[in-house]
Amino acid sequence: MECQIEEQTIRINPRDRNALEQNIVARLCGGHGFALATLNLDHLVKLRRDPAFLAAYLKHDMVVADGNPIVWLSRLAGRKVGLVPGADMVVPLARIAADLDVPLALLGSTEPVLTNAAGTLCAQVPGLKIVAQIAPPMAFDPSGAEADEMITRLEQSGARLCLLALGAPKQEIFAARAYTRLPQIGFASFGAGLDFIAGEQIRAPRWIRAMAMEWLWRALAQPRRMVPRYARCAVILPGHALRALRLRRSA
Repeated sequence: MECQIEEQTIRINPRDRNALEQNIVARLCGGHGFALATLNLDHLVKLRRDPAFLAAYLKHDMVVADGNPIVWLSRLAGRKVGLVPGADMVVPLARIAADLDVPLALLGSTEPVLTNAAGTLCAQVPGLKIVAQIAPPMAFDPSGAEADEMITRLEQSGARLCLLALGAPKQEIFAARAYTRLPQIGFASFGAGLDFIAGEQIRAPRWIRAMAMEWLWRALAQPRRMVPRYARCAVILPGHALRALRLRRSA
């Protein structure tokens, strides 16, 4: 599946969770890192408005479908992809790190959240080594001097895999910058994934997610923040649906 933003194309690859996990294992075993983004409609809204976000996204070598609308658009284009929510990948990536004896870093959110998330992950994943927990300061600029300091801390920690919870677009901008300096580290941007693990936010029950209604759960839980976001997403959906149909016809 391809998403056209201005004159740039964002491709979803790997296409599903199994392919993603295999790709990550292969890269870490080979001593290589990566930058992984989880594409959803909110990202598509921001990508059109923020050139720095778009430039950072284009530097990511792995992009997966984080939202059901992205999966549906892909099917409409005749190019099926699997749903890979970032929040579902936190524990699996921690297990991969433990199996490969790869040191893990957590970066983003707040110190209490990182502490709780680290405790939960270590309890669920025996043998996991968390070598860094880095919470950014308030008004953190992913392109500023503070980001450089955090990148240096990551390098000194010996981490080979870093889970980011800075929110979009900060986490993707930081990942692109850090990956350029530290190509041996895998950077995975999972948004609220660590908050869910830490219990800071309550995720929708599985039956709601199975009905593709997690967006409604989040809208009811955080109406001031999420309702405007989903309204902006609804506005761009018809245009992307038309582009998906054109892709199908051109194929």
